[in-house]
Amino acid sequence: MLGVNLRPAVARVWAPVVRTLLRLGVTADAITVLGTVGAVASAVFVIGNGVLFWGAAAVTVFVLLDMLDGALARARGGGSVFGAVLDSTGDRAADAAIFAALAWWFSGQGDNRMVVWLALTCLVLGVLTSYVKARAEGMGLTCDVGLVERTERLILVLVGTGFTGLGIPYALQVCLWLLLIGSTITVGQRFAAVYGQAKGRTLR
Repeated sequence: MLGVNLRPAVARVWAPVVRTLLRLGVTADAITVLGTVGAVASAVFVIGNGVLFWGAAAVTVFVLLDMLDGALARARGGGSVFGAVLDSTGDRAADAAIFAALAWWFSGQGDNRMVVWLALTCLVLGVLTSYVKARAEGMGLTCDVGLVERTERLILVLVGTGFTGLGIPYALQVCLWLLLIGSTITVGQRFAAVYGQAKGRTLR
């Protein structure tokens, strides 16, 4: 839920940048593509090669653009349907790349099977968290509940990755365990919310 609460503050920070991009004619979709490609490349080629601190720092810079594209779209009078789909797809791609890169590194030279298992499990739970909400909204239900959403997921995995890159022992394991527990609770919360709204309703 941090993403919703932080949005007004982030909008104020990005305001000068948004005005400049508007003058230059840059679109929100272009920012979305740049952020996605940058985050995926940073995860795959930097984190995936064991450069954990700088990889986490680079991914952080690019995922912050996710907040910029929304602000830019609103400044242009509102985003498009295509832009919303592109943004959500880019988010999923970036998230998957981060966890896949961790699994790749720690299944090889990083040599930590526990981190591999945690990373892959958190990846699956992240997909479920997003899918349950998307599917529920596609059925006309609301599903905005959840302890851990994308903002919290990124904070935990990137902080853990960065601290591990600085040599702090068990930082990534602790953050991934917290993420696993929080994501499991979130999936349960969303299923409970959907069940409560769908009770007695049938498909037509």
